[in-house]
Amino acid sequence: MHKKLFIPGPTEVRDDILNAQAQPMIGHRMKAFTALYTGIVSKLQELLQTKNFVTVLTASGTALMEAAIRNCVSKDVLCCTYGAFSERWLKIAKACDRNADAIALDWGKVVKPEMIEEKLKAKKYEAVTVVQNETSTGTRAPIEEIAEVMKKYPDVLLLVDTVSSLMGDKIEIEKLGIDVCVSSSQKCFALPPGLAVGIVSDKALKKAENVPGKGHYLNLLDLKAYFDKKGQTPTTPAISLMWAMDKQLEKIKAEGMDNRYKRHLEMAHYVQDWAKKHFDLYTEAGYESVTVTCINNTKGISVADLNTELGKRGYAISNGYGKIKEQTFRIAHMGDLTLDEVKEVIKNIDDILKL
Repeated sequence: MHKKLFIPGPTEVRDDILNAQAQPMIGHRMKAFTALYTGIVSKLQELLQTKNFVTVLTASGTALMEAAIRNCVSKDVLCCTYGAFSERWLKIAKACDRNADAIALDWGKVVKPEMIEEKLKAKKYEAVTVVQNETSTGTRAPIEEIAEVMKKYPDVLLLVDTVSSLMGDKIEIEKLGIDVCVSSSQKCFALPPGLAVGIVSDKALKKAENVPGKGHYLNLLDLKAYFDKKGQTPTTPAISLMWAMDKQLEKIKAEGMDNRYKRHLEMAHYVQDWAKKHFDLYTEAGYESVTVTCINNTKGISVADLNTELGKRGYAISNGYGKIKEQTFRIAHMGDLTLDEVKEVIKNIDDILKL
């Protein structure tokens, strides 16, 4: 039995998108692929209202997080940490031998713009890393206010992980001045895993010209040069996934981005109202995610047993992540899921737990 996924990735993928992968194979140096790939890039630019360089890499979003560090930081970077994935920025920076300082907060808390400004006043950094939507804690960082502070420091790049929010939460990349925006196919895009999406500002590309050790596969300048010259990727891409992305972007365009944002907000409010009634939210109040709700297990239920019972009914939710695995559980409401489907899974949880 197929279990409908209410987990924070991979998310539920509709049959027509899965079937789009079964188109006959083409060569990645053929004109047909150039048409496919340039079409994807232009659709992404249109949907995200940006003229910035867009790349779709065959990789997970983590690869583009590393690309952002390797291309945009030669020495000093400030990493804001308040969950597993914001801590990943810090780990990546250190693994790339950069000098990484952290604004280290408890999980579930969120970095505030004044915290970042205090650090930027005290030391010259090349970049600041932020996770806009912390999947492990269901926390939405105040990226709009952070962006306003960053505009006072035009020499400092803003590197943002939107892996579990882009295409579900409204993120005005150019308006906010995000220099590298990173996302993945298996979250709000409602696609299979395997593609990473990067939106890179001219400022970030200019910075990359003077950063040594960018590596080969993740060299943003090489990716841009190859695209500008040939409309392709330098290395062999996951062509089948590209077919699926192309079809999905057409569907997203038909739905309309504002309608998509509204649907995500409606689902989030429904789940969060339910969670506050029966349990409690893990995240700091006022900073709730639009795409995934992290719930404090105040009743001490067995999430594993709940998921086993849900599985028999054709649903799956997620346990907590990392060090809060046992004390929380998560319900995702992202991608192509609808409010009716969310109500359906909540109704089944109520029935199983006798709430």
